[in-house]
Amino acid sequence: MTAPLHQSPRGATASPHPAADAVNQAAAVLEEAIRTGVPCAPVRSLLPEADVEAAYAVQRLHVERGIAAGRRLVGRKIGLTSPAVQRQLGVDRPDFGALFADMAVPEGRPIAPGRLLQPKVEAEVALVLGTDLPHGDPTVADLLRATAFALPALEIVDSRIADWDITIVDTVADNASCGLYVLGGTPVPLDRVDLRTVTMTLAKNGETVSEGTGADCLGSPLTAALWLASTLAGLGDPLRAGDVVLTGALGPMAVAAEGDEFTAHIEGLGTVTAAFAPAATEGAAA
Repeated sequence: MTAPLHQSPRGATASPHPAADAVNQAAAVLEEAIRTGVPCAPVRSLLPEADVEAAYAVQRLHVERGIAAGRRLVGRKIGLTSPAVQRQLGVDRPDFGALFADMAVPEGRPIAPGRLLQPKVEAEVALVLGTDLPHGDPTVADLLRATAFALPALEIVDSRIADWDITIVDTVADNASCGLYVLGGTPVPLDRVDLRTVTMTLAKNGETVSEGTGADCLGSPLTAALWLASTLAGLGDPLRAGDVVLTGALGPMAVAAEGDEFTAHIEGLGTVTAAFAPAATEGAAA
């Protein structure tokens, strides 16, 4: 049985949203796209215009249903950390989505054909928390103390909306366009790296397709993480010990296809790789 719409994923109470019918309808459309593997039309037409609160209600319903089905919530991702992308979608703040354990792909394991609908890859800094961050006004010192270590990460974003025809309402409702993610394997304490100044290079099949720095993520990945910690604490669902936080892209995303291999190098954190398995050849054994 799913939790009521007004319950947060970990049980805290939030305000119910008045457009419950629209929220359920939008959630059903997105779930059908996931079930069938066929991208859907934008869901913004189903929700009150520019109503980001309603979009988060759709996302929350998706998360609650996932938990009720046995999926394990393991963290959050931050999106829209690039000022250019914010301008494109007409917003002035980031968004967030939920990470489940079944979205984590071990490095070295190819991503099966058809697992995602319209994948794109971006390189990010991941933080793994060692303690809770329950305060609504966390400081940098709070975040540094709470973070056990950082890792290089690849987020494979994916939109259930056809042709990535999205506004802020569409992407928030669609769990911030979450798909999968890959973490590097060597943890780095934050006292060994300045996340503002790290440089990132993302290669696709050996060719550089994206570059950036820590400063390209809201000025610093720590700034993005502070925004998330404050926002979630204000919603009564704070970041917890053990949570993974994908802090946002350090550079432009790159389109992925079957057979592609991506490698990101983030100075001071190391390298992480994701590979997409090639499509099965005709006549191959099932």
